[in-house]
Amino acid sequence: MKTVDEPQGVRLDKWLWAARLFKTRAIAKQAVESGKVQSEGQRLKPGREVALGLLLTVRVGWDEKTIRITGLSEQRRGAPEAAQMYEETPESVALRQKNSEQRRLHALLEQPIAKPDKKDRRLRQLMKQRSD
Repeated sequence: MKTVDEPQGVRLDKWLWAARLFKTRAIAKQAVESGKVQSEGQRLKPGREVALGLLLTVRVGWDEKTIRITGLSEQRRGAPEAAQMYEETPESVALRQKNSEQRRLHALLEQPIAKPDKKDRRLRQLMKQRSD
């Protein structure tokens, strides 16, 4: 029998919204339909029933999280409760931190002030051809 607190199965888009991975259910549905939410490399549908222990890969913005479902709910709750509905894998945390650091360092690189001139464009083309 289903209980109010912990149902047996919940729609994927509802669960993503309730777990606060997406701000609205419509955004969660769009993300699932566009392939930003996968399970074992397979695209999912928004109406798919999720169960405890399911491993999901969710892309939100620049980050990609690999999470395991540890709790089910159809209702959106506070952030501390929502954080207990899933557990991010240690590999995913390490990869996200590494990517975040790379983005931070890339932002610190010196950006060119002007457009490249003819000589610079030729040099870039030559370097690109050598790398291929």
